[in-house]
Amino acid sequence: MLIWINGPFGGGKTQTAYELRRRLPGSVVCDPEHVGFGLRRMTPPGLRGDFQDLAAWRQGVYEVLDLALRKHPGTVIVPMTVVEPRYFDETVGRLRGDGHDVRHFALLAERGTVLRRLRERGLGHAVRFVAGKDAPLRRESFAVAKLDLCLSRLSGDAFGEHVGTDRLTVPQVAEHVAASAGLRLAPATGGALRARLRRTATGLRHIRFD
Repeated sequence: MLIWINGPFGGGKTQTAYELRRRLPGSVVCDPEHVGFGLRRMTPPGLRGDFQDLAAWRQGVYEVLDLALRKHPGTVIVPMTVVEPRYFDETVGRLRGDGHDVRHFALLAERGTVLRRLRERGLGHAVRFVAGKDAPLRRESFAVAKLDLCLSRLSGDAFGEHVGTDRLTVPQVAEHVAASAGLRLAPATGGALRARLRRTATGLRHIRFD
């Protein structure tokens, strides 16, 4: 089975993915951003854009996930924002068309909740509220610039199953996803402090500088 965790940037995809991996024996996280950032680094700076616009990214993601689903014995977990319907069809849709068991979940939250999470996770370009509007401390971040589009697109029926996360913790979101997919998670252990430290470590490992 493949669990694709979609959602806006800052919506909790990566944290949920690694919570699932920790509590689901034999599972593995396959992050399509690695393909994208490899392609980005290979491209001359003046030609760089959104790596999802590259056919090579969609093809590469499909091929790696198809291989993982055919050869890896456990659940494959994919945290990745995809909001363009055609790109969604060329990745999630194509894998399903090949007969793979792909469960897709869109993590959704109120705009203010996502902005708060972006601030709290300490990305390179923090966001603050000024007179009720979000204003970048340095320059408008990619995450904030895409937020409204992500929330609008992912709310559509084509991007179900939807999971409202405003009032859920990361373990609760993971448990919801697992239950919907018919998977049994190991119990959450270690206490609140250890869980916070794990989330902080996961966030630090996934900060991007390019």
